[in-house]
Amino acid sequence: MHSAEKILVLAPHTDDGEIGAGGLINKLISEGSEVYYVAFSICEESVPEGYPKDVLATEVMDATYELGIKPDNVFIYRKKVRLFTEQRQEILDEMIKLRSKISPDLVILPSKYDCHQDHKVVYEEGVRAFRYSTLLGYEMPWNNISFDSNLFVELEEAHVDAKVRSFAKYKSQMSRRYEPKDLKALAQTRGLQVNTRYAEVYNVIRWLWK
Repeated sequence: MHSAEKILVLAPHTDDGEIGAGGLINKLISEGSEVYYVAFSICEESVPEGYPKDVLATEVMDATYELGIKPDNVFIYRKKVRLFTEQRQEILDEMIKLRSKISPDLVILPSKYDCHQDHKVVYEEGVRAFRYSTLLGYEMPWNNISFDSNLFVELEEAHVDAKVRSFAKYKSQMSRRYEPKDLKALAQTRGLQVNTRYAEVYNVIRWLWK
């Protein structure tokens, strides 16, 4: 883990990367790693009434900055939400361009257990595009009927607080049934499972030990 210098986070929609991996992102940046983030959709079709259709393009920049990601390292696409299956080849092509541009050591992406149709496409094409990198699948509790949590990442409170602050930047999403504070509660639960205060869990898809 500590040998990873370039990390790429694949988020099907804005906020997925922060929810699934915000603590680890902040932890890796604090340890000197370079983190890149890509959101494939800003969900213009499902933005709540009263907000500009492109509000998530602004919110994702604020949220990733809160985690410590450089603005130049954030890539935003405008794929249509819930229609990724129809855009599969375009998504793979974008991933291959990112692979050539970044050459990541570690790629963090949705897990194979995620039942959301867009997340499944990003997982499947992510494995295809980045099969020569270490691959970790992040947890999205409301999308996982089951989850193989075979990697626990111990977090400090500062990492979890950065994750909570990051998600709180999504003002347009605060009508959801989960809140920023719930992410801290989940980190406490996962930490309890491994006798530490806070943790995030991941599914190891492929581990490349150099």
